[in-house]
Amino acid sequence: MDPFAIVKALSLAAISFVIAIAWTPLLTHFLYKYKLGKQIRDEASTPVFSGLHAKKSGTPVMGGLIIWVTVLVLALVFLVLAIFWPESFWGRLSFLTRSQTLLPLGALVASAIVGVIDDLWNVRRIGPHGGGLSIKHRLIIYTAISAIGAWWFYVKLDWDLLHIPFVGDFNIGPWYILIFIFAIVATAFSVNETDGLDGLAGGTLLTSFGAYAAIALIEGRTELAAFCAAIMGALLAFLWFNINPARFFMGDTGAMSLGVTLGIMAMLTNTLFLLPIIGFIFVIESLSVIVQLTSKKLRHKKIFHSTPIHHHFEAIGWPEPKIVMRFWVISMVTGAVGVALFVLDKIVTGA
Repeated sequence: MDPFAIVKALSLAAISFVIAIAWTPLLTHFLYKYKLGKQIRDEASTPVFSGLHAKKSGTPVMGGLIIWVTVLVLALVFLVLAIFWPESFWGRLSFLTRSQTLLPLGALVASAIVGVIDDLWNVRRIGPHGGGLSIKHRLIIYTAISAIGAWWFYVKLDWDLLHIPFVGDFNIGPWYILIFIFAIVATAFSVNETDGLDGLAGGTLLTSFGAYAAIALIEGRTELAAFCAAIMGALLAFLWFNINPARFFMGDTGAMSLGVTLGIMAMLTNTLFLLPIIGFIFVIESLSVIVQLTSKKLRHKKIFHSTPIHHHFEAIGWPEPKIVMRFWVISMVTGAVGVALFVLDKIVTGA
């Protein structure tokens, strides 16, 4: 491993944090000035959730802008520095390359822009039931974005290799496209489900991207690790203002884009089967929703007081910070386990 790769990743994380912190007051002023606040769903359709979160109505959304805008600006600025001063320290911090980071950065920005539209619709009560994009519309958009990514992998990169830990690599042909789309859509939905308490999605995403930064470094993918580090720095800045009581929420512009990007990270590092471990909290959140809907459909009974599961713990009396902190702890452990399994797999399979 190139020692500068670690310096590069840590430097970008620190720079990203500082830049994001610096311009957050401008974003906060804008969000509050134009009253871009979240609309809490009607009590009749979601009585438990609405009762627990009525006090949060009006808190600005679109805090996710802090994350993806910061990462995009850093990518472009350091690219320019690399073009004119390639041997300088600042030029060597550039992390935008066609082979490693162009796709995830493009997906991050594209899905974030869609998320901005969704957040604005939610604020203005536009769309089905006045709550922004419907699940159907989100599914179509997620699928379209992931299909572009799948095409990039399969056609442009000529990649159809799927790695199963402790077993080996398999060329699966066109099936790779379907698996890619499923992975991205499932991850995006799961992260969106997790974005429901102050600091919850931000903290669990931080540990997940941290795990993938470590994996990328081990694989020798310096730019990919640097990209993850830049996201982590911006996420830390976001958490500074999002910890309970939140100054603003991440919104779909953050949750949607980061969920899509996390799924692409798993495909880029060929660690799809480690993603459910690294993102264990996201899996549990989605499973709780699926189980609840299935039970209501088949048994006409609820299993949880409210879903996703973090709302169930709220309903039974857990304080919001306690839920968030415990979920953070779990995500740290599962992230570490995921990286450990990745290293062990390389030792066992000799990859």
